[in-house]
Order: sequence, then C-alpha cells, then structure tokens
Amino acid sequence: MKEIYDCDLGCPVQNTLQFISGKWKSVILYHIFKNDVLRFSELQAKLPYVSKRMLAKQLSELEADGILNKRVYPVIPVKTEYRVTQLGSSLYPVIEAMEIWGTNYTQIVK
Repeated sequence: MKEIYDCDLGCPVQNTLQFISGKWKSVILYHIFKNDVLRFSELQAKLPYVSKRMLAKQLSELEADGILNKRVYPVIPVKTEYRVTQLGSSLYPVIEAMEIWGTNYTQIVK
C-alpha cells in the first residue's frame, strides 16, 4: 500500500496524486469508469497513441496499488479484463471532475 503523507498543506493532494499520477493512469480510469470492465485489447483501441508496453506498465501499477482488479481467463488467446476495485471506485469523483474541467476548457478555447 502507498504511503499516507502526514505533512503540511498540499499533502492530501499528494496522497491522491500518488495513485493517479503517471502519464495515462487517469485516462485509463476514465475509460474503465465509462465501460465498467475493459479488456486489454479494448483499452489499446481506446488509447492508440499509448504503446503496449506503457499501457501494461500503467495497468500493472494501478493493480499493484489496489485501484484495479485484473482477471485473466485461461483461454487461448488469453483474455484479460480490468475493473475498478472498491478503492478505485472512490476515485470516480476525481476523474469526473477532471472530465468536467477538460470539457469546459475545450469549450473555452474554441
């Protein structure tokens, strides 16, 4: 489990960022929240500009942090599904706020 920072102002944000910082983690969570469950190949299709290696790394980190649950089906070819855990679900308001801000920003700059 990640370290819980006990320091001056700003640390609650640091506690949050330690889970979602990483170039693609927030975007991965956004897509999984929108779809409930996604296979690796589906995530690749939604993030075509992310290398397979980077996607696997970010998913692995989210799983190690208890944010995502990975389920591997023993079939050929291997089928892997990702869904958010209970802890991961608690990040929904954060990702939703990022979506709203991003939408508003896009409308402002048009």
